[in-house]
Amino acid sequence: MEVQGKVCLVTGGTRGIGAATALALARRGADLAIVARHIEGDAAKVQQEIRTAGVRALAIAGDLGRASDCAACVRETADKLGGVDVLVHCAGGGVPGGLLEITPEAWLQAFDVHVHAVFHLCRAALPSMQRKKEGAVVLVSSVAGLRGVPFATAYQVAKGALPQFARAMAREFADDNIRVNCVAPGIIRTAFHANMTPEQKQYNLDHRIPLHREGTPQEVADLICDLVANDYITGETMTIDGGLTMRIA
Repeated sequence: MEVQGKVCLVTGGTRGIGAATALALARRGADLAIVARHIEGDAAKVQQEIRTAGVRALAIAGDLGRASDCAACVRETADKLGGVDVLVHCAGGGVPGGLLEITPEAWLQAFDVHVHAVFHLCRAALPSMQRKKEGAVVLVSSVAGLRGVPFATAYQVAKGALPQFARAMAREFADDNIRVNCVAPGIIRTAFHANMTPEQKQYNLDHRIPLHREGTPQEVADLICDLVANDYITGETMTIDGGLTMRIA
């Protein structure tokens, strides 16, 4: 897909991987809509940076845990920017707690933002892609959803649903030339991992990550952009983790 001139909707687009992805797509010539709970502060800054790239930028306030907000985000993007050609779902967040500690409410909230939002966003966005016979969707999962981590049951189960969601949609919409892929980042230098102690961080670098460094949001964003642009990749989950998940010794 030629990214230039396309309209991209990026959820969680105000910080971390989402913001880096929105800016990377803007630098490739795409118009951007970014979605976050609040559109002041970080959202206004990212919106201005997108415009500096010479493309249109739209910031939308929405709670992606609500089906009505998901549909409204797609509708506002289409109304103001002329459609949705690319959907990137980065929104989410950590959900700590093991099986016996997490509350039923927190369990449901994890699935609302990480999984149910994909269902509602895609149901709203894919019909217009079908009419155009072109589209791309990228879901941001996590290596936690592929291998598992202790005491984050809801998070890893929700993230683990996204690769299968991508495969299901990729197969269903292939005849419409809509490609759906997933990325699974490892330990990336974002606020998500900011609560690690210095000792935990050093242990990861020394013993868990073969490349001995954290990844950057820009590196994940570049992979997402490549998945959007490459017309012959669909139904795949790409890990980007410095070798974290392949290490056995």
